[in-house]
Amino acid sequence: MLDGVSLDQLRTFLAAADEGSFSAAARRLRRTQSAVSEAIATLEAQLAVTLFDRSARYPRLTREGTVLLADARGIVAGVDGMKARARGISGGLEAELAAVIDVFFPISVIAEVARDFRDQFPATPLRLYVEALGGTVQPLIEGRASFSLVVSLPTLPAGLVAERVTSVDFVMVASADHPLAAHAGPIPREELARHVQLVLTDRTSHSQGREFGVMSPATWRLADLFAKHAFLISGLGWGGMPLHAVAKDIAEGRLVRLMIEDAPGEGLKLPMSAVYRSAAPPGPAGRWMIDRMKRCPSEASAASSVDRPESVS
Repeated sequence: MLDGVSLDQLRTFLAAADEGSFSAAARRLRRTQSAVSEAIATLEAQLAVTLFDRSARYPRLTREGTVLLADARGIVAGVDGMKARARGISGGLEAELAAVIDVFFPISVIAEVARDFRDQFPATPLRLYVEALGGTVQPLIEGRASFSLVVSLPTLPAGLVAERVTSVDFVMVASADHPLAAHAGPIPREELARHVQLVLTDRTSHSQGREFGVMSPATWRLADLFAKHAFLISGLGWGGMPLHAVAKDIAEGRLVRLMIEDAPGEGLKLPMSAVYRSAAPPGPAGRWMIDRMKRCPSEASAASSVDRPESVS
């Protein structure tokens, strides 16, 4: 029976889980509610698993349904990615390659990839935007970029496909003169909350209502990563930074790494993904650049460049 599971059933399962009800899923898929209910029931019968608890007013994912939801997302994303890649391969070489790079990604690595790109595609101009948070996907939505290299977001706008590329080391730091720098041992969350946290803020509305790593009620919000870097060195607060951007400051004593209670001692690894429109995937030049960046994951973590990338607007 498992061989009979279809992509349509999996997409219906995802829609019902994301929307929170079969009726809302039906509106999203432009189907009748009975068709959605029947697709879910058929999928449950084929899997021999109850995906939704229907005892309340709205269906809720069962424990088994929650586990299988991740598998369903992976399958659908994989197929969408394969279809998008095929469309890109079948298209001609781009007249210009426009890409968006997350400000967290080492610009030294991008420069190395760009050098190889120039040799591989000497007649194709390159346009790079350096953005943060929701700004990394806005040019995609507006059709101004072929793909974006972004820190993976919890959700992506509809019509976008994410493809894992590499990761970037991320650490919490404060000035050597900051009170938190003198704290012995892992720092409790309640102690962090007593001090101003410097937070990167979104210039767009894509992350509105969601906070990423905010641990203090006292926050200063900066739309520029390098302003945040300067404020950290000046002792105006504590906050997280990509390791490559502060490695030299830590080595020379201007900044101190903070060990946070219940957080990995070695810091976090932020996944970086190439994101593009499923209906307009990268052509040969964009696909080459994405694949080239996949070949240097260790460089992304180990790069120690503190150069400031230039944003293009």
